[in-house]
Amino acid sequence: MNNKTLTQGAPWKGILSFMIPVLLGLLLQQLYNTVDTIIVGNFAGESPLAAVGACGVLTMAFLALANGFSAGACILIAQLFGGDKKEDMRRQASSSFLVMLAMGVLATVVGIIISRFALEHILATPDSLIPMADTYFKIYAAGLIFQFGYNIVAAILRGIGDSKATLYFLLVASVVNVVLDIIFVYSMNMGVAGAAIATDIAQALSCVVGIIYMMKKYPMFRWKLNEFTFEWQLAKQTLKAGFPMALQQFIVSFGFVFIQRAVNSYGEAMTASFSVAQKVETYMTLPASALMTTQGTYTGQNIGANRIDRVKIGAKHTVLISEIISVCILTVVFIFAKPIVAAFGLGTEAIGYCAAHVRFVALCLPLFASYFPLLGLFQGANNALFSTFVATGALTVRVATTYLFQGIPGVGYHMIWWNTLFGWTLGFVISWTHFLCGKWQKNLEQQRE
Repeated sequence: MNNKTLTQGAPWKGILSFMIPVLLGLLLQQLYNTVDTIIVGNFAGESPLAAVGACGVLTMAFLALANGFSAGACILIAQLFGGDKKEDMRRQASSSFLVMLAMGVLATVVGIIISRFALEHILATPDSLIPMADTYFKIYAAGLIFQFGYNIVAAILRGIGDSKATLYFLLVASVVNVVLDIIFVYSMNMGVAGAAIATDIAQALSCVVGIIYMMKKYPMFRWKLNEFTFEWQLAKQTLKAGFPMALQQFIVSFGFVFIQRAVNSYGEAMTASFSVAQKVETYMTLPASALMTTQGTYTGQNIGANRIDRVKIGAKHTVLISEIISVCILTVVFIFAKPIVAAFGLGTEAIGYCAAHVRFVALCLPLFASYFPLLGLFQGANNALFSTFVATGALTVRVATTYLFQGIPGVGYHMIWWNTLFGWTLGFVISWTHFLCGKWQKNLEQQRE
């Protein structure tokens, strides 16, 4: 195992090589929910599609916790890996693994309990959609333990520079998810319940395969039951490192509750449109998200190896790669917006809303692509709270502008997607100011003193 994965060679080559499997893995993970949406929309109808979409904010919130805390563990492991502290890394991985599994059990219980209350009183879901949405989310929540389990395994592997592994077993899980969706929703006519069950089974498969792979490929992670160590101090480090990132993603997810409420006020067609537009937007932003994850690992390993010079160069290379990709995505989405959204089985009115939504977001994408990867640098440099500040500020502006301007004649529902420009502009300004002023580096130096 090469312990110099991202600390030697041309930064852009290492970043691109690491990022591609991460991106493909994120694409496959996103396919879980997208396949649900396409199959439900085409074989069950627009109302079940809207019901699944109404759960989007809730699924994002729990995924935020899984992603955030596992990302914190990834940074810790990357720093130990870069510093060649293998025994410390083994102990950290063990404690992180156990604490994430415990959180997964808790998330499953909480998700099932709060499902209907959240849909009715927090998201203001249309009454006609609540029974189906509640059924979908309760079943989905039953599989959250596997989601948390998979994320911590993926984080451990990324921390040691293995970004390809998760791609392989996610590929298998995605194929299983597609097949089961067709069987449960189309052949057995199980509707939203079938889609949720298929997702749970696929997540369980990716978790189990991931654990088996990690333990077989890397002897240091080959724990027997009596070899698992849970050290509360190390578990606290995982929680401390992951909390800002989990908070960041959770705030973003929770903030969309307010946007979802505005969306729901325009009826089922807009709810279905927003559900699809969010998924398309997620795909558009995945390369920048993959580069943020890559930059976090890259920064962590190079800080562990005391290579601050490479961190600065790598950040610039990462943003350049992100911008090139964003322009390509912008072009494709702007030209083919209608065929893309029509594939989800939307009605004529919803297609009109959705095409306008995704085209506008595509035009704003270079803004997002230019600052979001920098958040990975801040996280890898133990400055994750600043990333949370940026994400919170950007989302606050998006929510505020939605409610402030939607009442203006001629604006109305357009603010559902116009808010993107305001939020991403703020994120761009704050992130680049922080990076160019070198505050992230000063904070890191103060922590080391």
